[in-house]
Amino acid sequence: MPDMARDLIDGTIGGWQGTRPDIDTTALQVTGRLARIGGHLGRRQEAVFERFGLNRGEAGALSALRISGPPHQLSPTRLGKGLMLSSAGVTSRIDRLERRGLVRRLPDPDDRRGVIIELTGQGIATVDQAVAAVAASDRELVERLDPDEITVLESLLRKLLAGLELPE
Repeated sequence: MPDMARDLIDGTIGGWQGTRPDIDTTALQVTGRLARIGGHLGRRQEAVFERFGLNRGEAGALSALRISGPPHQLSPTRLGKGLMLSSAGVTSRIDRLERRGLVRRLPDPDDRRGVIIELTGQGIATVDQAVAAVAASDRELVERLDPDEITVLESLLRKLLAGLELPE
């Protein structure tokens, strides 16, 4: 590996190659690093979102409402589907956000038993600032790559992700 320092994954793979050379650990060179990167990114994002009184899950709910476009409303079912949450998970998340004045529940005009979740003005301001801060933090990290590397990496990650997620 010219110009590349060995990392924990190299040590782990080397250990497995020495212990069980019959196991092909080649894919772990990629997936092991992706798993570690995911953990690091999650902690970085949590630290940024905490500055806005949010956790990643709450920021995800606010973000889904924000990018839904005006009037920034979604049904709890649609919100849960986009966030891959159960109805109980959506309810809990919305309860916390509503207590802080970031969302409000409105009667669903198409279903008198249902509600619609709406992003408040304070919610818009909060999620806009939080996402801008995370984007700036992520930009600092990705600046280690040149534009061509970013393009190639984005394409490769998209391809790997497609193998894990079902098409909508």
